[in-house]
Amino acid sequence: MRPAPFWGSLIAALVAGVVLTETVANEYTYNALYVVLQAMLMAIAWNILGGFTGYVNFGSAGFFAVGAYTTVALHKGFGLPLPLMILAAAVVCGLIGLGLGYLTLRLKGVYFAIATLAMAIVIETLVNNWSYVGGAKGYYVLTPEQHLWFDSYIQMLFMVMLLLTLAAVAVSRALSSSRLGRGLAAIRDDEVAAECAGVPTLRLKLVSTTVMGAMMGVAGAPFPYFVTFVDPLSAFNLFIAVNAIAMPMIGGTAHWLGPVVGAVLVGSVQEVVKVNVSSELNVLLVGIMLVAFITLAPQGIVGLARGYLRRRAP
Repeated sequence: MRPAPFWGSLIAALVAGVVLTETVANEYTYNALYVVLQAMLMAIAWNILGGFTGYVNFGSAGFFAVGAYTTVALHKGFGLPLPLMILAAAVVCGLIGLGLGYLTLRLKGVYFAIATLAMAIVIETLVNNWSYVGGAKGYYVLTPEQHLWFDSYIQMLFMVMLLLTLAAVAVSRALSSSRLGRGLAAIRDDEVAAECAGVPTLRLKLVSTTVMGAMMGVAGAPFPYFVTFVDPLSAFNLFIAVNAIAMPMIGGTAHWLGPVVGAVLVGSVQEVVKVNVSSELNVLLVGIMLVAFITLAPQGIVGLARGYLRRRAP
């Protein structure tokens, strides 16, 4: 995709979001779109480490929850505006990602995945016992009365998440096409060969974990205002972590567009099933789709499309 059409697509998506807030009054529309965009942002963040670098991360729910509880702590202590809390969540989770990477990136494969899962469990235990943010009882966040020029606060949250997701798409694309992205791809393909060729593997992996953590924190920062009640069970929800992994794998992990395609497909299907059948089936649905794509199309939807276009090319 050439630069001009790409940026035009992002601007068109932003304009479409603004037009939607001016023409559609049904608040469920914004709830559903917020959930899909939040999942897309997490899928993009997971793919920066799990897709570009090949290090599977099971601790995505931990970073998401840290972002959410950063907002809770700052809301209770200082009452800061949402943009500052999003920025603070990005910094905190980015530093945690950097520290986690420094401690665990010498591990590979299943050992790294288990280490990230253990990190999420440790953080959940700490939050359960941190009375300042409500502990296991949870914490209520009152929705502010001011919502700029929007008709409701959920409309404003939708636009905030849309802006954050479009920014994440831009970062992911820029990263994948840069020299840094080529280094990450070399690590994914053969880390030993990349290191022998002079690629600074540890440094690049640390950048990857830091960016991934910051994006996960950004995804979680508006969450308390969306649900208005945060407890460890909702913030560290297994379904959130499963979606963050399944969406890029279904869309395709080797390309920046994969998480976007996977999130649109899986998120839309989940919302339809939730409304017409039951939200309890969503985990089963994701599991079935994930097994089907891993078995039949390991490269995901984008990989299938690229293979088809290569075969059709003269």
